[in-house]
This record gives sequence, C-alpha cells and structure tokens, in this order.
Amino acid sequence: SVPFLIRLFPSVLTKFVYLNFLAFPFFADFRRPELLVNNTVSLYLTTEPGVTVGIWHTVPGSRGAEARGKDQRWYEEALADAHPVIIYLHGNGGTR
Repeated sequence: SVPFLIRLFPSVLTKFVYLNFLAFPFFADFRRPELLVNNTVSLYLTTEPGVTVGIWHTVPGSRGAEARGKDQRWYEEALADAHPVIIYLHGNGGTR
C-alpha cells in the first residue's frame, strides 16, 4: 500500500525524506540569533518577487569587539567591505 500512496501523493515522500516540517530545537526563537550566537544578526533577502530568504550574518571573532553593540545597519555595511564572505547552507530543516 505504501507505493500506491506515494503514487497518489508524491509530496508525502518528499516530506518524509527531507523532514522539512520538523524544527529542532523545538522552542528556540531563530529570529533573535544574538541570544544564541555572538556577533550575529538576522537579515532577510528578497531573491525574487514573493520569495524572501532569512539569513544570519555572523562576523568572525576577530571583529567581535568591533561588532559589539552595533545595529543591523553596521552588519549590512560589513557585508559590503573587502572581507571575504563564507556562505554556509545549513540544510532543509526550516530553521537557521
């Protein structure tokens, strides 16, 4: 019966393979990364109309003292400076 159900509802297979409906840890607020990770701010990028991607921008420990107490604008300007940017793609859990 499982192959028949997968044939009827292919999205069910995707849900169980990728488990993107689970968010772990269960009660963490990922919109406030400064509570979890030092020198981090939550930003949102609009990739195309109707699609917004949430990101965390974390500066390295060597710039930690400089970043302490700064607002979101400072982090956005730090993305545009000459320092390299490393993109880490965390997976499909639906959280950062």
